[in-house]
Amino acid sequence: MRCPFCHSESSRVTDSRGTGNAVRRRRECADCGERFTTLETVLRSTVQVVKKDERREDFDREKLLAGLRSACAKRNVSADQLDAVVADIEGRVTRDGRLEVPSSVIGELAVDALRRIDHIAYIRFASVYRAFADLDSLKDALQALDEGRVPTFDERTQQLAFPEDAAREETDSEEPAPILRTVG
Repeated sequence: MRCPFCHSESSRVTDSRGTGNAVRRRRECADCGERFTTLETVLRSTVQVVKKDERREDFDREKLLAGLRSACAKRNVSADQLDAVVADIEGRVTRDGRLEVPSSVIGELAVDALRRIDHIAYIRFASVYRAFADLDSLKDALQALDEGRVPTFDERTQQLAFPEDAAREETDSEEPAPILRTVG
């Protein structure tokens, strides 16, 4: 491990602790005597995120965290809570074993986590992520939140949908209702 102060490659570990999925190591440089901390994690094969326009990019933990931080700006949500959300989403995405994951799955996991943590942050994130088509869509999301219902998002129509509405439509019409995917 190279010292961040003098760039020497000679350091020794003074303390090690397990922190969830990583090992935190406190090190001391043998040359300059400065102390620094490293975090050791397992490198997994990178999951590709499939965007709406079919582009693919590597899953970026920091990008997800930045989006969550933006939604939680000036809210009473701690950095530890956001780190836990990102770690949970990253774990779910990588644990699945798939090499590619649609961005919509990651977005829905983030929206669902924010809904449980902070309602204002949830609406902020959902309004950008789901790109509400009109004011009525936003009102529906707020009403669902107030009533404790969990909305899903129909990507084809760019509208919020509720599982109970889909069941009602299926019994009312001869055509099968569109399949709505819920995540989590």
